[in-house]
Amino acid sequence: MKIKFLILLLAVCNAWHAQTGNIKDHSLEKRTYKEMEQDFYSGGAEDLNSKRYIAEYYLKKARAEKNTSEIAEAYVMLHFDQPLPVALKYLDSLQTITKNSKENIYPARTYLLRGNLYFRTENLQAALNNYLLGLKFAKEKGYKRQIAMANISIAYLNNYIGKHAETAKTLRHYAYNADYMNESERQLLKLNLADAYIEINKMDSAYILIQEGLQNAEKNNDKYGRHQNLGLMGYYHLKQKKYNAAIDDLAPCEKFYFDKNNQNKRNQNYTLLYLGQSYEGLRNKEKAIGYFTRIDSMVLKTNYLYPELRQVYMSLINYYKVNNDKEKQLYYVDRFLKVDSVLDSQFRYISREVPRRYDSPKLEQEKESITNELQNRKTLFYIVLSCLLISHLLFINVYFKYKKTEKKYKKIAQDLIQSVNENKADKEYEVKDEIMPLHLPEESHDDKASKVISEDIVQSILKELEIFESKDQFLQKGITLGSLAKKIKTNSRYLSEIINTYKGKNFATYLNDLRIDYAINRLANDKKFRSYKLTFIAEELGYNNEQAFTLAFKKRTGTPLSIYLKEIENMKLI
Repeated sequence: MKIKFLILLLAVCNAWHAQTGNIKDHSLEKRTYKEMEQDFYSGGAEDLNSKRYIAEYYLKKARAEKNTSEIAEAYVMLHFDQPLPVALKYLDSLQTITKNSKENIYPARTYLLRGNLYFRTENLQAALNNYLLGLKFAKEKGYKRQIAMANISIAYLNNYIGKHAETAKTLRHYAYNADYMNESERQLLKLNLADAYIEINKMDSAYILIQEGLQNAEKNNDKYGRHQNLGLMGYYHLKQKKYNAAIDDLAPCEKFYFDKNNQNKRNQNYTLLYLGQSYEGLRNKEKAIGYFTRIDSMVLKTNYLYPELRQVYMSLINYYKVNNDKEKQLYYVDRFLKVDSVLDSQFRYISREVPRRYDSPKLEQEKESITNELQNRKTLFYIVLSCLLISHLLFINVYFKYKKTEKKYKKIAQDLIQSVNENKADKEYEVKDEIMPLHLPEESHDDKASKVISEDIVQSILKELEIFESKDQFLQKGITLGSLAKKIKTNSRYLSEIINTYKGKNFATYLNDLRIDYAINRLANDKKFRSYKLTFIAEELGYNNEQAFTLAFKKRTGTPLSIYLKEIENMKLI
């Protein structure tokens, strides 16, 4: 099938149709290389002679300065719009001078430019060979933009042999995912993508892109871009058999492309082709044959061949056969055979070489990439599996430790409850020695106390402490060593000494132990008290908050309060 639109050039898309002042009127002597490049590529020159003047001066300056990089750029400029032999000589010079270049763009740039040159002169075999070499060297240098250009160019050749879906896939990728493409390049990609969509019958997608192109051309006052999209809209309507709409779109294109300032053989040929096919659809044979005859004349003049020419010549042959014009019928049969022979040769070569030299290596690369990805996934799977196994083992270990600790806590709680049951008859609260060590040996009490405090005072304080304990005065909130000493009419030093000597602990521990021992007994025997919220229970026991109570309980008993309460319920004491 067709490749209607110009391929993206590696260096830049050169615009030949700008209307500005003649560059010869300006001195180039003081201009930088960059400024001259901008004039050459942006259309700052009015005509080809002005562009050639820039390129020749560019080369002269670069040679005088012995600037190899800029000499190479001059050869690129000079090869444009030259006859094939001359253009090839400039590119050969480019290849020679950049042979030892360390720039990433070489040697791939040379091969891609040469591929574009062969493509424009219809030598598709040579174009493909150079695109493949350009792709090879671009991949070696890792230059994404050149890789993209090569892949896009080969996609157009795939379109030529009917692989429209593959072409659309490649163009779509670079049109929307390549941030190194400029806006004009993306618009050209979308134009060709719309054409591929029409070929694979994705008409809605094609229409959206064509409308976008028309709006963009209107916004930028781009007449050339407008007529490119208008011509494609004509093809869109032709495929939908809306022949009059197609003619309305294509008629302005015919006028535009045959103007001397806008001539392009591809656009001219396809505009005439679609007009002829539209009139053929309307059964206006004479009008259609008029366009097809003009196409044959252009082919003879330019030798520009494309697959749809077979349809053109078959229509001409059938027309003159019906009209019994043997001479013209024979002429167009001969023309058909010559054109078909060339097209067939190109088609067979591209059809054979693209799969062998492009698709297969690409598939091998994809296979390697997939294999590596699967291997990485496998490695990741084993790592994750190992982590899960380790986590599982750690969980099991923690679980068994927890169960072991829980069993220990339950045993302590059960012993506490049993101790409460054994001391119901107003016995002193006691907890097993290994759980609640309460007293120091008493043999040295008298000796220790008598050294600093008289026996009468000792006995008096001990009696007051007995009252303090028996009447549960330790449940009052805010009790301190000083406040208790004042209450029992002694001083803090005496009280602290007596508690340390006779109770075997400091005041804070003494107070906490009394409260927790009380809690142990009351929680086990008082169901209503046990049903209260822990915040209330903590306040009843003289603690400021629930946390202080639960921490004191575990420190005193060796088991959490929650397990103690649970065991009380399990043993059904009440």
